[in-house]
Amino acid sequence: MTKIDDLIPSAKEIQKQTALKEAQKADEMAKRMAATEAEKHALIEKLSQPSGLSEDEKVKLASTVIQRAVRNGLTEVQVYRFPNSLCSDRGRAINQMEKGWEKTLNGIPKEIFQLWSDYLQPRGYRIRYQIVDFPGGVPGDISITISWDG
Repeated sequence: MTKIDDLIPSAKEIQKQTALKEAQKADEMAKRMAATEAEKHALIEKLSQPSGLSEDEKVKLASTVIQRAVRNGLTEVQVYRFPNSLCSDRGRAINQMEKGWEKTLNGIPKEIFQLWSDYLQPRGYRIRYQIVDFPGGVPGDISITISWDG
C-alpha cells in the first residue's frame, strides 16, 4: 500500500511548486518581451536609415503603387506607415499641422517626402502625413497617403 504522503503532497509543497511555475512563466514572458523590444528597436533603426534604393528605383516603385491603386478605382493610397519615433519630435508637429513639420522626418519617411516633392508634387499629386492611432492618448503611428483626385 502507498503512503498518503507519496500521493498527496503537503499544501506547503504545492505552494512551492506553484511559485516555481509562476516564476518560470514570468521569466519566459520577460525573455519574450525583451526579444520583441530588441526586434522593434532593430526595425526602427533600419527604417531610420536611407532605403538604399536609387532615384530610378524609387520612382518605379511609386509608379507601381499608384497604378495599382488607380486600377482598383482608388483616388488615394496609403504608401507607408511608421512609428512616431522616426520623427525628431515623435510626431508632435505633424499632429499639430505645424509649418515645417517635414523637417522632423528621418529615414524612409523623409525619403518619401523628398520623392513626392521632386517628382509627384509637380505632377499634381498631394501627400498627407497623419497620426493614425493614439495609444494612451498620445500620438502613435503615422501614415503617409498620396492622392490625385481634384
